[in-house]
Amino acid sequence: MRSIYVVGTADTKGDELAYLADCIAATGMAVTRVDVGTRPSTAETDIPAATVASFHPDGAGAVLGTDDRGTAVAAMGKAFAAFIAGRTDIAGVIGIGGGGGTSIVTAGMRALPLGLPKVMVSTLASGDVAPYVDVSDIVMVPSITDMAGLNRLSRVILHNAAQAIAGMARTPAPPAVGKPALGLTMFGVTTPCVTTMVEELRADYDCMVFHATGTGGRAMEKLADSGLLTGVLDITTTEVCDLLCGGVLAATEDRFGAIARTKLPYVGSVGALDMVNFWAPPTIPARYRDRLFYEHNPNVTLMRTTPAECREIGAWIAGRLNACEGPVRFLIPEKGVSALDIEDGAFRDVQADDALFSAIEDTLKVTTDRRLVRLPLHVNDPAFAKAAVAAFREIAR
Repeated sequence: MRSIYVVGTADTKGDELAYLADCIAATGMAVTRVDVGTRPSTAETDIPAATVASFHPDGAGAVLGTDDRGTAVAAMGKAFAAFIAGRTDIAGVIGIGGGGGTSIVTAGMRALPLGLPKVMVSTLASGDVAPYVDVSDIVMVPSITDMAGLNRLSRVILHNAAQAIAGMARTPAPPAVGKPALGLTMFGVTTPCVTTMVEELRADYDCMVFHATGTGGRAMEKLADSGLLTGVLDITTTEVCDLLCGGVLAATEDRFGAIARTKLPYVGSVGALDMVNFWAPPTIPARYRDRLFYEHNPNVTLMRTTPAECREIGAWIAGRLNACEGPVRFLIPEKGVSALDIEDGAFRDVQADDALFSAIEDTLKVTTDRRLVRLPLHVNDPAFAKAAVAAFREIAR
């Protein structure tokens, strides 16, 4: 029987954990109570903290054998993520916590597939929850009062949260049906290309377009890792610029990691690798103040990448693609990589583009399955979009 996992630190939130579990059990759903505390428990649970802690790569002692709370919380988060990712009987997960508990429980929730119900009742839910949710589908519920014992308001909040997770778990979303899904990356300066690609593909595929803002690329790769995509057309890899140059819309070091892990059919390109993103001009680091900028809007400022930066960016991307053993096609539009990198455009820089293209060509290990294609086109030329679609159809057979 699948069960709703009720997770919290039973050393400090025992009463709340027990009440929440009882509310869910009253709906008729099976409940599994999990302790992720780092001190002796004050409530009965089905899975004790020592069991969860044993999933840490260095064993339970790395979690429960330290007097430093910060170290213990971080270690328990890693252990809980490993523990929960291996469970096969989960109908949904609900957690409660303050700062430490929220960090631990959401670390595990982020390791779970998209679509599996996840609810986190937290004292932090009314603030910046990006570090806890990231690109997952965690529902954050403000606890309103601190979790220092049950009161008339906390009982209502926990009861409502219990009904929410029970409803999600009792009536799960139906399996996806219809056309297979593709992930595509787009920025404003590559919109014509991606729009044409979608028009060419939509008859056969469910096209899911992601805004290449750092979180967009991570969300797309999370879907790939979750088995929800059948291919990727990653035309806009601009997040790598921000990663390597300190921009505000950065990828993580794991960019392209999901492509390597899943071996999905992949078509990529150099869309918007001519720019690094910053907020309003006063936020630009002092070391960049004498560079070429373009004001995208009052709150977003774009900085043109230099030949040296382009060489680094190109080599980094090619190095990551070398780890991808599935079918890969990487297309280079020789006449420009964005709407600004065009004849008489604000970011037109042939030397920088050549440095980018050469670095990719020099670093990429070409094989039968991993190929580089140079085209005498601009990234937004309809012919380039159609070439990318043709390349994808070839490897997706």
